[in-house]
Amino acid sequence: MADVEYLQSIIRNHPDFPKKGISFLDIFPILRDPIAFETLITHFVHHITSQTIPKSLRKKVDIVVGLDARGFLLGPIIALRLGASFVPVRKRGKLPGECVSANYEKEYGADTFEMQSDAILPGQSVIIVDDLIATGGSAKAAGELVKKLGGVTVEYLFIIEIMFLKGYQCLDAPAYSVIQHLD
Repeated sequence: MADVEYLQSIIRNHPDFPKKGISFLDIFPILRDPIAFETLITHFVHHITSQTIPKSLRKKVDIVVGLDARGFLLGPIIALRLGASFVPVRKRGKLPGECVSANYEKEYGADTFEMQSDAILPGQSVIIVDDLIATGGSAKAAGELVKKLGGVTVEYLFIIEIMFLKGYQCLDAPAYSVIQHLD
C-alpha cells in the first residue's frame, strides 16, 4: 500500500529517548508535511468509513476520543470529518469539573487518565485514537473510561503498533494501526 510506505518513510526513530532502552518513534515529521498529514487523516477516515462503521451495530461513530497528548492532534480532525464529537482523555488534574479516572501502566512508568463525567452518553459509539500502541496500557485505560460512562468502544486507532509487545491483546475492541513496527 503506497500511502503506508510513504508515511513509514517519514517517521523518525530516536534511540534511548525518553530514557535508555526506549526507541521513540517520532510522528512529528508527518505533521510538518501537509501532504503526509492529509494522507494520514484520509487513510484513517477511509478505514473508519469502509471497515469500522459498516461492521458496527449503530452504523456510525458518535465520539472520537483522543489520548493526551498526541491523540489531540489527530482526534479532532477525524471527528470533524466523521461528523462526530471529540472528547479528550487527559492526565490527572488537567480537566475541569467532575471526572472519572483510570490508572494505567506503560512501558516506562505509571499514570492516571481522566475524562469529564458528562463527555459520553450511555450507548454512544466511540473510536479511541492515539499515535502509538506499545503495551496497550494507556489505550486500555481510555477504554475503561469510555465504559465507565456507558459508551461502546468500536475500535482503537493508532498510527504505529509495536508488534512484539502485543498491546492490542489487552483492549476490549478491535485495534487498527497504519504502520506495524517490528522492533
